[in-house]
Amino acid sequence: MIYGFSINNDHYFNGHLYFFAEDIASYKERDPAAKNSLEILLLYAGLHALVAYRMAHRLWQWRIPFLPRWISQTARFFTGIEIHPGAQIGRRFFIDHGMGVVIGETAMVGDNVLLYQGVTLGGTGKETGKRHPTVGNNVVVGTGAKILGNITIGDNSYIGANAVVIKNVPANSTVVGIPGRITRQEGQKIDSELDHIHVNDPVMENMAKLLKRIKHLEEKTGTARPNTEDYII
Repeated sequence: MIYGFSINNDHYFNGHLYFFAEDIASYKERDPAAKNSLEILLLYAGLHALVAYRMAHRLWQWRIPFLPRWISQTARFFTGIEIHPGAQIGRRFFIDHGMGVVIGETAMVGDNVLLYQGVTLGGTGKETGKRHPTVGNNVVVGTGAKILGNITIGDNSYIGANAVVIKNVPANSTVVGIPGRITRQEGQKIDSELDHIHVNDPVMENMAKLLKRIKHLEEKTGTARPNTEDYII
């Protein structure tokens, strides 16, 4: 049980092709470039990796040796996406583009999660047991972001492009930078279709405040420079 959802893939293995119909629908809803279900089925590497994962995960649960890892590594060869069969992934999981995505063995991913290319849900060393992240529902992870270790990313959060996250993130947060810094989005759920240009950056916001403070002090002391505002972001 993670943030109110229970990961259970039984409904994906009912003996017919319906087990990935929901995943196809998720791709169609979220990707404006997707024309139809057939195109998604045939051409989307993220979906191919996900289907391979769901089969490998079931075999992993059955404790069948070798075959689950063989499936995952074969999928990695063809798609550039590596999902360990031991990972637990919820419903309507969407990998956009996907090249370079890595999801570790003990990672747990909730429902309606969106990962962009180059994302890593990895470990930080040679720990045993739970050593990979737990990602809640409705989380968006931007291009190249790294989420490392046995940490938790709260529901409705957004991890900015190239952020490196090594600490827990509360729900409804945005994380940017290296190391990742947390800023709130006014406690609001972040839309999975988020415009990546307009993301709060706490470092730049603090810098802007500091420059404004400097300008105010310069004006107060009569030492203001005419072009000070040029540096205010």
